[in-house]
Amino acid sequence: METQQYLADIRRTYRNRLVDNILPFWLDHGMDTIYAGIHTGLDRYGSLLESDKSVWFQGRALWTFSTAYADAKPDPLYLEAAQSLVRFIEEHCFDGDGRMFFRVSQEGKPVIKRQRYFFSETFAIIGWAAYSRATGDTGYAMRAFSLLKTVLSYRGQGSPLTPKFNQNTEATRGFGEPMILLNTAQELRKALPEEKPYLDALIDSLIDEIRTYFVREERELVVEQCGADGSLLDHHFEGRLLNPGHAIEGAWFILNEARERNNDGELTTLGLKMLNWMWKVGWDTRHGGIRYFTDALGKSPAEYWHDMKFWWPQNEAAVANWIAYELTGQELYLERFRQVDEYVHTYFLDEEQGEWFGYLHADNTLSSSLKGNMFKGPFHIPRMYLMCSLQTPSS
Repeated sequence: METQQYLADIRRTYRNRLVDNILPFWLDHGMDTIYAGIHTGLDRYGSLLESDKSVWFQGRALWTFSTAYADAKPDPLYLEAAQSLVRFIEEHCFDGDGRMFFRVSQEGKPVIKRQRYFFSETFAIIGWAAYSRATGDTGYAMRAFSLLKTVLSYRGQGSPLTPKFNQNTEATRGFGEPMILLNTAQELRKALPEEKPYLDALIDSLIDEIRTYFVREERELVVEQCGADGSLLDHHFEGRLLNPGHAIEGAWFILNEARERNNDGELTTLGLKMLNWMWKVGWDTRHGGIRYFTDALGKSPAEYWHDMKFWWPQNEAAVANWIAYELTGQELYLERFRQVDEYVHTYFLDEEQGEWFGYLHADNTLSSSLKGNMFKGPFHIPRMYLMCSLQTPSS
């Protein structure tokens, strides 16, 4: 009974923090009432630090406000924000070749267009999918489906993207692509059930890609970058780099798929394996929190911020252990969730001004008091509160 009460309390507390603390910060300070869309470059108090806009966050924030409206609270302010984001994406975030920008000015003029990523597109897809669910307008789900097919074409021959590594010198694979596409397909499936067979098959292929190339049984690691055959690129820093938060995020996408498929045992085993391995290398047993980077061979990491605590790996660790407990009922995962919950609400949550700080030093002292930039905005944090408030694991 004590555990059941704890789970119910978490669910209630997380929903309240979402609607009373997190989303109001962005509604009050981030939404652009002149040009539409959202600003994310904000200081602790919500003042504007940077007027350029992250295209990633136009799609991510669209997902957040649309999902909150559909699944948490039908607040008209959420829908109004979503409508503003839809308008800005459509009018300013696509180039003439159909690809999306990475960064635009306040009014929507092009600033940066990344040549090797399609993540702006994947975030637009999940945003449109969630907006379709929130409004009942299936046209946005169909547009998202069409854009997904375009994105998938970027992974084949004749891709307009420039690989990070010269593929003639060193053929490589990156974990980010199949991991983000997996979640993209999952979100689109909610909005477009008639395409479930196609999306299920795509999800299967992406999970198989992750399992085959990035889940390294011989080292009990999930690698971020590997050779084309899955081999460890141990001769340079990038090949040895581990990103525990990213791998744990991928783990909960797979665990979530296991849940969608009536607790599929094979997927549960894979997701738990990824979570357990990367928790072991990522969790700081001295100060708490998930470290940002580690080295696959235990050598010195190249990045000077490797032992810092960023906000989003903590979000992924909370969600992963929450779902793992739901699937297994094992106290290990509930205890880990408690650790993360206590840690983030001790060090990251800003009760006074709203939202979370984003960047802590290894010892949890504050590195920067800003609330947002091109990479931090209303996505990982509200997603954590949503995921842990909409479903209560059974003890």
